[in-house]
Order: sequence, then structure tokens, then C-alpha cells
Amino acid sequence: MKRIALIVIRVILRLPYWWGYKVNKYKHIDEYPAQERYGFIHRVVAVVTRKGRVELKCYGIENLPKESGYFVAPNHQGLFDPLAIFQTHSRPIRAIVKKELASVILVKDIIKMLEFIPMDRSNVREGAKIIKYVSNEVANGQNFFVFPEGTRSRDGNNILEFKGGTFKIATKAKAPIVPVALIDCYKVFDNNTIRKTTAQIHYLKPIYYEEYKDMHTNDIAKLVHDRIEVCIKENDKG
Repeated sequence: MKRIALIVIRVILRLPYWWGYKVNKYKHIDEYPAQERYGFIHRVVAVVTRKGRVELKCYGIENLPKESGYFVAPNHQGLFDPLAIFQTHSRPIRAIVKKELASVILVKDIIKMLEFIPMDRSNVREGAKIIKYVSNEVANGQNFFVFPEGTRSRDGNNILEFKGGTFKIATKAKAPIVPVALIDCYKVFDNNTIRKTTAQIHYLKPIYYEEYKDMHTNDIAKLVHDRIEVCIKENDKG
């Protein structure tokens, strides 16, 4: 957690403006457009990453579909993963997050501002309702990201099995699926150091509905998993 302490020290004079003014302002989501609210986080994360001595290398941003209404599926390594997406993805993107985060100080304000969807993973009925709601949002042009592993791998650049249920959002919305490979993102906060570190994010070519429409969600999960795994193996510098 040394890097988090470093970031706080280096941005402490900006915090009252960021959280005391901007976040409180943008929590009123009906008064400000999504691009303005998300754009603020997009810019803040770039500053935080730089102040934290992190170099984030981004590849494949041109692979994102031209039209919004797509589903982003990244592997999950650690706390830096959402920041990597915020920094590199310029269009508004929402997420499903675990319900516990909605009660964490500061984080809960970001969740509200970005219209993230808290979900109790132990409540199957609630989960089904949320998947239906999110799939409708994606079909109506919203972008969403969800970590298909369901939890971070805690094993470096090795990834866990992807859960098929995650991809019901895409199948119901008939939306493009964008696999995203996160590499060395775990090093940012998991390694107890403030040495300069480099992480990678790779936006892979989207998988369109015509390609997966006849597949079971478990098979879609494996397809996405395997494409990400290949990318990680090709780009993991150890």
C-alpha cells in the first residue's frame, strides 16, 4: 500500500477540489451529462497514475466498436484494473460492482456519479434482475464492463476460469463483446513498493453477435478467456 500513500501525498492539495466539490457536484446525475461526469474521472485517473509512478501502456484502442452499446470483458488482477480502463477508455462506461463497495467512503460517491450497479452476488434473484436491466441498457447504447472471473486472480498474470453467466448481458443485448487483457496491473498496488512500474492494457478485436449467437454462454466465456490468455502469454515480459 506504499504506492497509495505516495499518491495521496502527491495529490493531497487537489483532494478537496476533486472530492469536496467535483464529486459532490457530479453526484447529481440528472443535472450533468454522462460524458462530463465520466470525463472528470478519466482526467483524474491520468493524474493519479502519473503521480503514482505508473506507466500504463495501451494497445488496440482502435478495436473498440465505433458505436457505443458494447460489453467489455477484462481479466481481473487487482485494484488498479478499473483505473486502467478509466484512463484509456474515453467514452463513458459503466460497470457492475460488488454490493459491499457501495458503502465504502469515497468509492460510494464514484459509484453513484458513474451510475455503476451494485450487486449482491449471493442473491440469485437480484442478480437475474440486474443482468436483465444491464442488458437493456447495453441494447440502448450504454457501454458496460464486468470482470468475468468474478474475483481477482491473485496469481500474477495467470487468469481464472470465466463465468458463463456474465455473458448473458451481451447475448440478451446482441452486443459486441470486447475482450481486454490486463497485464502486470497487479504490480501497481499489490507489490509493496513505490518504484516506477509498468502495466499494460490490450483491447482485443470485438466478437460480434453473428460470431457467437449460436454458442452457449459457457462456450463464449471460454472463447473470451482463451483470447485474453493468448494475448497475455504473447506480451508478458515477466
